[in-house]
Amino acid sequence: MDAQHSTLTLTRISPLSNGTFLAALGVATFSFSFPGTVWALDGFGPWSAAGVRGVLAALIAAAALLWTRAPAPARADWPALLVVAAGCGIGFPLLTTLALQTSSTAHSAVVIGLLPMATATIAALRTRRSPSAVFWAAAGTGALAVIVFTLSQNRGRPTVADLYLFAALLICAAGYAEGGRVSAHMPGWRVIAWGVVLAAPVNLAVSAWALPHEPVHLTTKAVVGMAYIAAVSQFGSFVLWYQGMGRIGVPRASQLQLAQPLLTLVWAVLLLGEHLTPAAPVTAVVVLACIVVTQRARSS
Repeated sequence: MDAQHSTLTLTRISPLSNGTFLAALGVATFSFSFPGTVWALDGFGPWSAAGVRGVLAALIAAAALLWTRAPAPARADWPALLVVAAGCGIGFPLLTTLALQTSSTAHSAVVIGLLPMATATIAALRTRRSPSAVFWAAAGTGALAVIVFTLSQNRGRPTVADLYLFAALLICAAGYAEGGRVSAHMPGWRVIAWGVVLAAPVNLAVSAWALPHEPVHLTTKAVVGMAYIAAVSQFGSFVLWYQGMGRIGVPRASQLQLAQPLLTLVWAVLLLGEHLTPAAPVTAVVVLACIVVTQRARSS
C-alpha cells in the first residue's frame, strides 16, 4: 500500500504529468523553429525546405506509430486530424518558410503573437464554450503587447511576407484548436503523428517538384536547421504541446504561447545576430503578467 501510494504521489508531482509544464516546454522548443528555418534556408530553397521537413517528420511519426502498434483513429477524429495535417503539417511550415525569405525572424514572430488569441477564438467557436471576460481581456492585452513590440522592430511597416504570415496564422490556429480538442481523448503524440503522416503525400509531392528546381547546398547550418525543424518543430514539440493542451484545455494552453515571440527574438539575437531593442524587457513583463492572469481565469 505504501509503495502504491508513493507511486501515485510521484505521478502527481512529476513535471511530465503537469499539462502546463508540457505546454510550456512545447512553447520553448517551438521558439527555435524560425531560427532553425533560417538555418535550413542556408542550403535549401523555401519549397524544398518545407517539403523535406514534412517528409522527414512523417518518417519519424510513422516509425513511432508502427513501433507502438498505435490503433487507427476513430472515424469521428479523422476530420480534425485532416485539419491538423493541413494547418500544422503543410500550410504553416510552407507559408512561414516563404515569409522568412524576405522578412527577419523578429518581424515574422508577430504571427506567434497572434496565434494564442486566434487559437482560443477558434476553440471557443468550435466547442461553443466561451472563456471568461477576464480571460479575454488578459489574452487581448498580451497579444496586443506582442504585436506592438514585434511590429516596432520593423517600424510598423508591412512587408510582402505579411500575407504569408496572416494565412499561416489562420490555418495553424485551426490546427492547434482541433488538435488540442482531439488530445483530450487521444494521446497528444498520436494526434500530431497521424497529422504529419496524413500530410506526407502533399509534402512528398512538393519535395519531388522543388528539389530539381531549387539548388541544394548541404552546409552545416542547413543540415542542423533541417534536422531541428523536421524532428523537433514538426513532431517533437507538437507531442509536448498537444499533450499539454489535452490536459489543461486549448484556451489556457494557447496563452502560454504569448511568450514564444520573445523567446524567438532572444534566439534571433544569440543565433542569428539580429538586434534586440530595449523594449523587450518591458514587453516580457506585460506578457508574463497576462499569462499568469489567463492561467488563473476560469472558463464561464
